[in-house]
Amino acid sequence: MCEQCGCGETKDEKTMEEKVKEIIETIRASLQSHGGDVELVGIDEDNTVSVRLQGACQGCPGATMTMKMGIERILKERIPEVKQVVAVK
Repeated sequence: MCEQCGCGETKDEKTMEEKVKEIIETIRASLQSHGGDVELVGIDEDNTVSVRLQGACQGCPGATMTMKMGIERILKERIPEVKQVVAVK
């Protein structure tokens, strides 16, 4: 248990945001190799992850597929608590 606030987390446990950021970093390399990028915008209370596609990914016809079949799928596999991933502008 966290001694400072009693939230139930131990110091070794990562927050949801830290977990998501780590996974996005691994995804980012693949997107950058194609001229794109992704930025974590935030995580809602219901564990909906908001990201911003950048570079070549922004406005790309395949961006929806990248979001759902790439970023969302990977995040949900590695962090089952993630409800969905949405793109914001």
